[in-house]
Amino acid sequence: MAACTRSIAKVLHGCHRHFLPPCGQSLSSLCQTTPRHLPVRTFAAVKVARKKQKDEKVKEEKERNADKTNRQKLYRLMSGPPVDDVYLPKFYPPPVYDISMAIDMLKKFQQLDFTSPKQMIYMDLKLDMKLEKKKKVDPFVTTMHLPHPFKTEVNKVLVFTENPEQAKLAAENGAAFVGGEELIQKIMDDEIQADFYLAVPDIISKLNPLKNKLRKKFPKSKRGTVGVNIPNMLTLFKTGHEYLVERDCYILTKIATLDMPKEHILGNIQAFIADVCTHRPASFGMYPEHLTVKTKEAQAGPFVERAIISSSTSEALHFHCEQFLPRIEAEQEE
Repeated sequence: MAACTRSIAKVLHGCHRHFLPPCGQSLSSLCQTTPRHLPVRTFAAVKVARKKQKDEKVKEEKERNADKTNRQKLYRLMSGPPVDDVYLPKFYPPPVYDISMAIDMLKKFQQLDFTSPKQMIYMDLKLDMKLEKKKKVDPFVTTMHLPHPFKTEVNKVLVFTENPEQAKLAAENGAAFVGGEELIQKIMDDEIQADFYLAVPDIISKLNPLKNKLRKKFPKSKRGTVGVNIPNMLTLFKTGHEYLVERDCYILTKIATLDMPKEHILGNIQAFIADVCTHRPASFGMYPEHLTVKTKEAQAGPFVERAIISSSTSEALHFHCEQFLPRIEAEQEE
């Protein structure tokens, strides 16, 4: 009986080991044999924004913001002058003074502000550069002699010439530097610098490498920096006053110092405006206030539309410039 019991126990033990393997082995085998059925999720594809469209939107936003910042509010000006000393300047047109009164006011401002009496006086002119058929007067650069110079330093002038006689003449008349092609490399290396560069016509073709370096200072016949009369050129550019047209129709330049006599300041202003008016084209027309015959050319206004004077530390003052404009008288037609 005992033997039968032992044999039955052995059989059951073998069956248990065959059908029920260890826990670790069963899990590993199940994991390897059982197929995995994971859920599959589908998502919509993201649209790729075009870079060009994005750049255009950013550009439009920048332009829109720039317009908002640069836009000035327009106010309706009052018809008459202010009735008292307390008013908003934006609601009234700027007062226009006589030039003598404007100079006196600048000198008074300097005394009240305790600023330097040797500060510069600036002239701001607005020119009428428009011509017929949407054409404009070309911006110009010129040098002139003021009747009462205010600069204490003499301009450095360089003269390009390969003629020994011309070089000697230039050195005798006060040229800071004189030479030919040998000066080109020194100028490129910034070893030599000058305020004005003059040249004779024979050497202009050899100075082409300096065009990008000198730019506006490059010798040109229109500016009077190319010529044969070296003494006259040196006399003009050593002590001359240079001015140019900026932003199509504006001239901003120094005209005198505040400590100069009033008569000297007026003399410089008169000579300066007269020199500016010499650039008025002949086809531009004449000043209508001085004409007796009404023609098409007489419909044009003055070449100088607006004149402002100021010092380094004062406010800008508008003044009447009609008295300085050249008067042109027209003959009466029958």
